[in-house]
Amino acid sequence: MERVNRMFISALLVLCLMWVVHATLLGALPTSQSGPQCVNWGVYERETVRVYEGEAGRIRCPLFSHPKLYNYAQIQSTGHTLLWYRHTHELEEPVDLSLPTFVKHRDALWIQPVSMQDKGEYICILRNMSSCVKIGVRLDVVQRKGDCDDTLHRNVTVPLQSNYTLRCPNVQHLPNKTYNLIWYHKCKSDIDFVGGFREMHGGELMINQMFVFYAGPYTCVITYQSNGHTFNYTHTITLRAVSNIGPKEPKILNPANDELYTVSVGKNAKFACRVFLPYLDDEEPQLWWSVNNKTLEELSEPRYTSSAAKVLLDDYGDRNVERVLTVSPFKEEDLHKEFRCYVQNSKGFDSRAATLKEEVYIPSVELGCGLGVTLVLALLLFVLYRVFWLEVHLLYRSWFGTDERDTDDKEYDVYISYARNTEEEEFVMATLRHVLEAEFGYTVCIFDRDSLPGGTVTEETLQFVSRSRRLLVILSACSAFRDAQALLEVRAGVSAMLRGGSVRLVLVQFKPTRATSDGSHKQNTHKCVKELRRARIALALVRWEGDKSASLTSHFWKKLRLQLPVRTPTHTTKCTQDTSHTDKDQKSESTMLILEPLHTPNTHSHNNTTTTEHTDKLHQT
Repeated sequence: MERVNRMFISALLVLCLMWVVHATLLGALPTSQSGPQCVNWGVYERETVRVYEGEAGRIRCPLFSHPKLYNYAQIQSTGHTLLWYRHTHELEEPVDLSLPTFVKHRDALWIQPVSMQDKGEYICILRNMSSCVKIGVRLDVVQRKGDCDDTLHRNVTVPLQSNYTLRCPNVQHLPNKTYNLIWYHKCKSDIDFVGGFREMHGGELMINQMFVFYAGPYTCVITYQSNGHTFNYTHTITLRAVSNIGPKEPKILNPANDELYTVSVGKNAKFACRVFLPYLDDEEPQLWWSVNNKTLEELSEPRYTSSAAKVLLDDYGDRNVERVLTVSPFKEEDLHKEFRCYVQNSKGFDSRAATLKEEVYIPSVELGCGLGVTLVLALLLFVLYRVFWLEVHLLYRSWFGTDERDTDDKEYDVYISYARNTEEEEFVMATLRHVLEAEFGYTVCIFDRDSLPGGTVTEETLQFVSRSRRLLVILSACSAFRDAQALLEVRAGVSAMLRGGSVRLVLVQFKPTRATSDGSHKQNTHKCVKELRRARIALALVRWEGDKSASLTSHFWKKLRLQLPVRTPTHTTKCTQDTSHTDKDQKSESTMLILEPLHTPNTHSHNNTTTTEHTDKLHQT
């Protein structure tokens, strides 16, 4: 019985031991089903690995980025195991390390070479029997664009005149300790790095003194062998030369002390703050605006907005930066507020307020439109005046002209001088006289009609001319002035005009004037030309153009009215004057018929002689 009990206890111990071993093995087998038992740290975004396609790539487990937390040498003594998984199709599949492409080397996973199918998320799991933690890291595969592609690079700033050592990363972690390393500067490998300010020490490139021409991309190319294959590992470091001299305190350039910002109430206002920021390693200065000593975040006023800082100039790390404050819209109350710009870094602080000036409103648009309309109207009026200048003059005379009947004691408005027994006489009697008297209401004096028989021709002519305001001289050809009466009338009018201006002469060109070819009348023609030249000192000329001038609205009658006294025609006056002149004309004709038989040839001869003598005397005067 005792023996049976011992066997039962032994079997129970064996079963317990087997269960413990089985449980231990199950806990040691990391599968995707064991994921919930691990602390998941997510994806480590700061260390995304980027590798050129066709080259070797190293993925380091981010858990070992903090040596105080996890150290690869220590985890081996604590029983931790590092396992690699790949996240595919929402599953975590273990990386097949039996493949020659994947090589696990200490805390990293090498992929040699990397292809486009290898990109994605990789998970490293660190666990033992009591703890489990996992974290993901992304692999990005980039296709190379030529031999000088520097898409994958790391920026490093080096102060001028200082030294710096370039080290190709991950050299000590290569799967093979035997390798070949070549440095390139701006894709050139034939640079002599021996002596001078740059030299090689092992696999490191030392720059003893930084100059501007040493800046640019430096590429290290490592060639090694693994599993019978040759692989390349490339890394690019871009050096940027920065200033290391001068003050490091920030300085505000604008607003300047004497600068004025012109603002308009009701419109958007913009204030630009430009500052000088000297280079400081691993530091980003602060630049902001305030309104009445409050930042825009504290105000929470939507009218005040500030754009992001914009770099205007970068001179080896020393930058000119601008930040614009927009007030939309600018109100009257903003004129009494303080808009101040601030800048600060670890070396100093500066601030300056913007001085505002309200813009004086200049109605440029209104003035431009007004001037444009004025110019158009002036041009239109000028064109209308050029086209209708006669009508404008006549209208002005009718409104503002002075009636000469109120300023003198003359009896006639117009005295008509013409050559007798010609077409001019028919024109005067049938057309000119009728229109002036019947249509325009002028009092017209015609010597042959208005003179009384038996009088002295010269004296009556001089009296008629002196009692008239205008002397209308009808011209056709100089031969017309062979008429002694017509020549006497012209001389009398010219003399009266030259002496006192009481009579104004108006020439009406009935037909074009020309010199006569008749040799017997050369002397009379010479007198005609002489009288016309003498009269043109203050003479107006109106041309009759035949049927074109027949209408009362033609230019001939309008020009003629401009030379005649101002008169407002009245139908009653015209009819009365026309009737009185007709009666007077009939009486004159009757008187001439009665007295004609009584006149003797001596009387006519005497009259002609007297007329000629008076004419000669008048001409001499």
